[in-house]
Amino acid sequence: MTEDNGDADRFVEEHERQINDLLQEVDDPADAASDDDGFSMQLGGLELGRRDFVKAGAATGLASAAGAFAGCQTALPESATPSDSGGSGSQGSSAAHSHVVEPGEKDEYYGFWSGGHSGEIRVIGIPSMRELARIPVFNTEAARGYGYDDQSSQILEAGGGYTWGDNHHPNLSETDGDYDGEYLFVNDKANGRIARVNLKYFETDAIVDVPNTQAVHGCTVLSPDTKYVLGNGEFRTPLPNDGRDVNNPEKYTALFSAVDPESMETVWQVKVDGNLDIVDTGKEGRWAIASCYNSEEATEIQGMTHDDRDYAKVFDVPAIEKAVENGDYEEVNGVPVVDGTRDSDLNKGDEPLVRYVSTPKSPHCVEVGPDGKYAFIAGKLSPTVTMLDLDKIGEVDDPADAVAGRPKVGLGPLHTTFDGNGHAYTSLFIDSQVAKWDIEKAANAELGSSDPVVEKLDVHYNPGHIQALEAMTTDPDGEWLVSLNKLSKDRFLPVGPIHPDNDQLIHIGDGEKEMELVADHPAYPEPHDCIFAHKDKINPATTWDKADYEGEKPFVAEGDSGVERTGERSVHVKASSKRSEYGMFDFTVKEGDEVRLTMTNVEGVRDIIHGVAIPEHDVNLAIAPQDTREVTFTADDPGVYWIYCTYFCSALHLEMRSRMIVEPRD
Repeated sequence: MTEDNGDADRFVEEHERQINDLLQEVDDPADAASDDDGFSMQLGGLELGRRDFVKAGAATGLASAAGAFAGCQTALPESATPSDSGGSGSQGSSAAHSHVVEPGEKDEYYGFWSGGHSGEIRVIGIPSMRELARIPVFNTEAARGYGYDDQSSQILEAGGGYTWGDNHHPNLSETDGDYDGEYLFVNDKANGRIARVNLKYFETDAIVDVPNTQAVHGCTVLSPDTKYVLGNGEFRTPLPNDGRDVNNPEKYTALFSAVDPESMETVWQVKVDGNLDIVDTGKEGRWAIASCYNSEEATEIQGMTHDDRDYAKVFDVPAIEKAVENGDYEEVNGVPVVDGTRDSDLNKGDEPLVRYVSTPKSPHCVEVGPDGKYAFIAGKLSPTVTMLDLDKIGEVDDPADAVAGRPKVGLGPLHTTFDGNGHAYTSLFIDSQVAKWDIEKAANAELGSSDPVVEKLDVHYNPGHIQALEAMTTDPDGEWLVSLNKLSKDRFLPVGPIHPDNDQLIHIGDGEKEMELVADHPAYPEPHDCIFAHKDKINPATTWDKADYEGEKPFVAEGDSGVERTGERSVHVKASSKRSEYGMFDFTVKEGDEVRLTMTNVEGVRDIIHGVAIPEHDVNLAIAPQDTREVTFTADDPGVYWIYCTYFCSALHLEMRSRMIVEPRD
């Protein structure tokens, strides 16, 4: 190894000598001194009473469950066998399907959880459910120095400069319909943004504040090759939203947006009727399907739930691209906006840009099955899931003729996932259950039939998203499913009025056996969704490759530390860091100087992170081996300011210091 790439062996030897020299002067220690009753959910006049869950309370041995609410077992066809494992003990493990990963062993899958209100991505191993890392995205985060160095601060500022985000739907980049391990994308429901996480380094490298939209809710990649990252602008607003038409809701619109995954720029948008919700795409690169609500285009809940039908929207991506190419758009804030409303001229004729498919009221989610044949649209306020045949949607005159099935699965269906063996699994928010059902049987059954339902499993409580292993690819792995439950009730020790959520691990095997609840895991509120990839598809670096930032910032070798005055009131301080010292024991600047501090961790060994903290100037960097981080601040007041390492990097960690001396300017 050369000095520039860390010379790991030399640093280790130097550190060991330092420790040995210190220990020679230290005496050997051996020588010294030989209720939730009455709950209901009201939605625009629709009152859904909660039913007591006595069976699950008895199965779990929860004496306190008598006053709690949870799911109940609904009637199943004779072929369906309810599972009695819904009451598995908290943190328990099935004897047949252990999720325990022994010390020193590694998980088989990466799980990427949206962090909800925290704005972060959480990396969790499957099947152990151990938390491996947290990746800050829309939030500042001190442990990783995110939002404190110049680069990440600029990413957050370019993304709108908001102080928080609410991320919802993580999606992995794809090649040929499978995860390629390059990027993870996630939306900010709160502020209308989409972020990109670089999976080589597991850190956020770009955020786009999507123009003209509020609340990007649904987010997905255009399969099979991540041509776009697609986002649903949920809230309807005037276009442009500059003060005009504020009291005329009929002029409001929601926007479907396409973002280039490399440049992270919004390339086009489509305005539609109603509110957009969740989105997924077919496997052929043509169709994007969005669930939608509020076809009434009301501004209050009574109006939004007045009618008994809504529309799913099917976007023809090549047709939209052609409209943009032909100039059939208006430009709003620099983005081409195509008219995809029902009365648009572009929706007349044989190839409409957007097909409006009538569905039961307030459909919530859309997921496309592994073979790309059907899009599954959950009912939310209907006990059914609508199956849309994507092979037919471009051929039929009436989009309703492309509906291939509508099984009755239970109350409050929200999200559907797949095992790759012909089964779908749908979360039932109101019933607090997961329903497993046969896809082809549903396609051949009468609409509204419950015959396709194979089994139901009680979960605790009110599941939102559920996700099976690699279910969004063309070849799911099966074996495990996670139910992300909104309420944990009395499953864990009480921690005050804001309780943890409950992510439950469920064994589904190859789909031929009964579902089995294996373990509960408390989750800090509110993880919204997750996605899994086999460990062989993710290849993160264990140290930085300085070639990846060459030309953007310098690599400061040990002999390059120093101070350069770049202007009358500006200096550039460059320093290296290694165990257990910075490249300079001190440096001097003048009062009022703008200080650009560049620090490189010249170590070449994984795990050895060096921190750089100057608390009085709000400086807090975390620098991985072979990485360089920069921060710019103003030395306002004369004095001595200690710099110290925030990561316990060695036995001489406390002695790892430097001084910034700020001299009076006269």
